[in-house]
Amino acid sequence: MSETGFILFQHIVVGIERVLYAACMTFLFYPFMAGRKEQWKNVLKKAAVVFLSYVLTYLACEAASVPGWLCMIILIVLLVSAHRILGMEKDHVFLLGVLFFGIKDICRLITESLYYILNMKFLQGLYNENVIYRNAAVGYSAVMVLRFGFLFLMLLFISRRLRKEALELHAKELCYLCLIPIAGILFGNIIFRLFFAETVKENVFFLLYEQYPVFIGLVPLISVLFYVGIVATVMSYQEMIRLQEEKKKYFVEEQQLRAIRERMGEVEQFYDGIRRMKHEMKNHLTNIKGLAGSGSYEEMEQYIAKMDESMDVFELTIRTGNAVTDVIVNDKQKAADKQGIKFSSEFLYPASDGYDAYDIAIIINNLLQNALEACEKMAGGKRYISLSGRQKKRFFLICVKNSFEGEVAFDKNNHLPVSTKGADLLGKPVSMHGIGLSNVKRETAKYLGNMDIRIKKNEFIVTVLLQERSRNGQHNQCKLHDKDVQ
Repeated sequence: MSETGFILFQHIVVGIERVLYAACMTFLFYPFMAGRKEQWKNVLKKAAVVFLSYVLTYLACEAASVPGWLCMIILIVLLVSAHRILGMEKDHVFLLGVLFFGIKDICRLITESLYYILNMKFLQGLYNENVIYRNAAVGYSAVMVLRFGFLFLMLLFISRRLRKEALELHAKELCYLCLIPIAGILFGNIIFRLFFAETVKENVFFLLYEQYPVFIGLVPLISVLFYVGIVATVMSYQEMIRLQEEKKKYFVEEQQLRAIRERMGEVEQFYDGIRRMKHEMKNHLTNIKGLAGSGSYEEMEQYIAKMDESMDVFELTIRTGNAVTDVIVNDKQKAADKQGIKFSSEFLYPASDGYDAYDIAIIINNLLQNALEACEKMAGGKRYISLSGRQKKRFFLICVKNSFEGEVAFDKNNHLPVSTKGADLLGKPVSMHGIGLSNVKRETAKYLGNMDIRIKKNEFIVTVLLQERSRNGQHNQCKLHDKDVQ
């Protein structure tokens, strides 16, 4: 290969590298741009925005002799500005951009040492200029293939890690996640300057690897450590988020248990009132006889009406067979009646000591609360809630059906419905609906059961299947099948 051919090869390789880097960046962004129900044409348009932004930005920067670090900043700013087109949050776009350039420089540093070793092996001792150019071209091509192979694998791993659990980013979290990638970029720029800064002092060229051979192994090792640090940072942050979510779920569950216990205390007071009413019944009958004997029939009717009214306060219209579930179901029925929602119940508490009443209460409380909120949001149409619970052998089946309007979005990680009942200080949605169903799922797991969510037209159906526990708290290990509860 001649010198002219080698120069042409270098220009072609630079162009190919630009295209491959643009493709790798698009590959990293693609999973976060693609919506579940979004048409593939729209997703391809978004991918084209990332790809062309990279290619055109670097072409313009090279034409204007703009430094590489400034070109990187310009590209990230452009992508952040286009976050609406990409269908992503600004902080997510910024994070992915920083991660890409950090991993890109890490990958290049790893392969630079290999390129130096190959040059030493295949070029040393050669005097034929054409052979030298040819071997240099072959060596660089091999290293480039290896570099992009490493880059693809590294990006694939970090992408899957990021998709495993969604990230809720604020300013502090973003700085935390970007710290190591930015440090890797700065380290890479320093090393690259030393690679290509061939200064002459006393007629001797300074080459980093020749002057300090230890860097041949040290630079790749530090680069690998940077990548491990990036992955560890992402994983630790996701674990922290997961623990916070667990804490939030436990907090909600504790609040529900506290509310149930307080309500049970109120019911105990009601039962005390009923007992007092029984003791006072003789006095009431004496008063009624006195009014009847004196001919005060109108006053007697008023007296009896007041007695009926006071007795109604203590009346539970739905009997489930358990005091705790009685309270939950009757409270939800009263809340439904106030909203004009038709409420029906065929719930019978299981005749077994293999279930904890408070566990069952948490399940039906969350399911009925979600059903009430869905019905309250309906602008019109028939609003209803249906609760059923029945036991079959060692299994207990709970089912809640309710009407609703609109569409239900499901979280891709936990497969539970997502709602936006509120927002935090940064305007991000707070999924309390998901927390309620997460607690149902947690209680279900205690009984080696499962929870099934189905949507039929405008009806939302949640079915919970529980397996009876033995007295020592253990389960008989067996699989749950639909035929077991039919």
